[in-house]
Amino acid sequence: MPIIQVKYSTPNPRGGLVPAIATTVSRLSAQHLRKDPKVTAVTVEAVAAEAWFCGGDSLAELGLASFFLDIKIVQGTNTKDEMAAFIAGVYAAMGELLGALHSESYVNVDNVDGYGYGFGGLTQERRYVAGKLGVAA
Repeated sequence: MPIIQVKYSTPNPRGGLVPAIATTVSRLSAQHLRKDPKVTAVTVEAVAAEAWFCGGDSLAELGLASFFLDIKIVQGTNTKDEMAAFIAGVYAAMGELLGALHSESYVNVDNVDGYGYGFGGLTQERRYVAGKLGVAA
């Protein structure tokens, strides 16, 4: 159910990064946040190191990589500890995939209301209530 968006930049790009990033962040959301990979959507976008700036310098100049990951989950479905473990896991994994990371690399766990978020035309709140009642959503 989560949607995960990743933008990344590395001064040393290599083939296969996009699917590796998508697989890795989906796995980490399942491992740390208990999100079902079958209903997890991931987008991955590369940004040229010359076009990504941290502290006024481009990553190309610095020779470092960086990323921004945004994941939307329903509020109240995860603990602070689970989210902290997810953030730490993503940072470590992205460092392995991209190389040395600039400290200005971000993970945003966006907790959204279940009545305003959903997929397949149904809100997560409706799915939750239907599950509690044992009826089809």
